[in-house]
Amino acid sequence: MGAESRSQRAGGLWKSVQRFFKTCTLSAKYSMLWMGLGQFRNGQIGKGVLLLLTEIGFIVYFASVGVRDLIGLFTLGTRAGDPILGIAGDNSITMLIRGVLSVLLAVCFVFLYWQNVRDANKIALRRREGRQVNTFLQSLRALADERFYVVTLALPVAGVVVFNVLPIIFTVLTAFTNYSSQIAPPKLVRWIGFGNFVTLFTVTSYIRTIGKIFVWNCLWAVLATSLSYFGGLSLALLINKNCVKGKRFWRAFPILAYAVPGFITMIGFRYMFSGMGPINWLIVKLMGEFARVDFLGINAVWAARAVCLLVNTWVTVPASMLLSTSVLSNMNRDMYEAADLDGASGIQQFAYLTLPFVFFATTPILIAQLIGNFNNFGISFFLRGGLINSREYFNANSTDLLINWLYNLALGGSNNYYGLASAVSILIFLLTGTFSLLAYIASPSYRREDTYK
Repeated sequence: MGAESRSQRAGGLWKSVQRFFKTCTLSAKYSMLWMGLGQFRNGQIGKGVLLLLTEIGFIVYFASVGVRDLIGLFTLGTRAGDPILGIAGDNSITMLIRGVLSVLLAVCFVFLYWQNVRDANKIALRRREGRQVNTFLQSLRALADERFYVVTLALPVAGVVVFNVLPIIFTVLTAFTNYSSQIAPPKLVRWIGFGNFVTLFTVTSYIRTIGKIFVWNCLWAVLATSLSYFGGLSLALLINKNCVKGKRFWRAFPILAYAVPGFITMIGFRYMFSGMGPINWLIVKLMGEFARVDFLGINAVWAARAVCLLVNTWVTVPASMLLSTSVLSNMNRDMYEAADLDGASGIQQFAYLTLPFVFFATTPILIAQLIGNFNNFGISFFLRGGLINSREYFNANSTDLLINWLYNLALGGSNNYYGLASAVSILIFLLTGTFSLLAYIASPSYRREDTYK
């Protein structure tokens, strides 16, 4: 059934293309032969010259370097380098990046080519109907006035493609290569298909590490998000009480923890909970040397995890408090007055009035916080960075999340497994992306968006 519907859609698309070829103007057909010819026929000389030069420039680029870069994307080089013999060889990683760039440029050119055909057809129809056609200068003025958003967004979009889209594509493609510190230029990198994914789920040390980290990662995300969310909500409810004095001070005080850069806070907590830090000093003074706690040592597990949760709560609760305060300020107080008249207790009012309203308003942010905590790199890195428990994990420790393990695989030691790290990043994206989509669709914010309108 799915194959049949896909074939029907493809057939419908092909029929639409055929219909366009049959009904389009002669100017559009000229532009199909060469960019700008249709514009010349329509009397738009300036626009036609620019499109003509664009196609010439693309052909020159593709003939000189584009074809070579595109071939290099598939081969990743054919000649290995040898520094001793002075042989430069092919740089597989550079060829991969340049190949991806050539594909992106080809896609942009095809899009521009299609726009050129559409523009020629539209202008020809306007001329046929006797309507005014802009000159080149008038088109420039319209571009700077009516379509100014195109001018202003062109540079940012190009920057996003170069600095965001290109690195993402490169990372995804790296997951299908054997790129590592042992196999890197001047050695040739090769495509290995799903070899890295097979390795992750067949090598015993990797399977054990992934299993342990994934379980802790999920537990961490739920606990960290819950503590931050309900801690902030509790503070907001407490400050909103009429009996609390100095509300402005209590609202501003938690912001001090939020205003301090997070990594400074984490380094401070790392010292406080270290073996010779003030927390252990106080424990030893009160209870003796035998009571010293190895909070963040290499063999610490739940003590270290508890410290990570505590520090994360300290850092994130102020933002949750501000969010909850803003949501609570928009609640209808008449509902609480009616609940008081009906004899509802404070707990019942919180469970049936406050919590549903706050949860409804903050569900998208709550999902974002959950995903952010799932990929919270800084907590484990700044509190226990550099510790590797090789007996229980491969390149990780008990508080590392998948994102930390990815970093350790790629950059955390003398052996850098770039391909494996890229494979892990794809798995993280699939997990977080799928969960975010399903959680939002199932949430009241999506299914009952008119409830509080």
